[in-house]
Amino acid sequence: MMDRERLERQFDFIKEIDKEKFIQRQTKLSDNARRENDAEHAWHMAIMTVLLSEYANEKIDVLRTVIMLLIHDIVEIDAGDTYAYDEERQKTQHERESQAADRIYALLPEDQQKKMRDIWEEFEEAKTPEAKFAHTMDNLQPAMLNTVNGGVAWKERGIAMSQIMKRNAHTAEGSQDLWDYAYENFFKKNIDAGNIVDDSEKRLRS
Repeated sequence: MMDRERLERQFDFIKEIDKEKFIQRQTKLSDNARRENDAEHAWHMAIMTVLLSEYANEKIDVLRTVIMLLIHDIVEIDAGDTYAYDEERQKTQHERESQAADRIYALLPEDQQKKMRDIWEEFEEAKTPEAKFAHTMDNLQPAMLNTVNGGVAWKERGIAMSQIMKRNAHTAEGSQDLWDYAYENFFKKNIDAGNIVDDSEKRLRS
């Protein structure tokens, strides 16, 4: 027999996360027409994971990684998007997002609340093969879009390669192959095109 209360709580959560479609990120779409939203970002990374999981440094549970990427930014419904190069907002990011997780995941029935919250925490800790690969996707997806649209977000903000290297300090932990590809095809090409500031002493990979 259907548990009506359980179903109502599930739909409460499902309706709430529609708000993720309204959270705009800094990355612009491939045609530069507008900024990407969180839901589009999550969908894109989920597909990327299905297609690119063969390049993970370690074998991963693809479904768990996809779920991780689909839910990891739900907290931004309350906490807002924190730009990758906004060091001031990053100081309060974890606290804001943890409070958001407390509220939003609590809408679910207890068993699903625990499952989703545990997967979100796993992403935040970035220690498992799945979480490491998810972070690789989270870092490379916007870089790919920035490359396709002519590096407009990097150029507008004067982003330097030293900042990008700091941001991507652990990207290779999920996939060395994908990091090597991204370095050559996303970042180096945009340095050469003048879209990323070339800090000469930071140009070589560490």
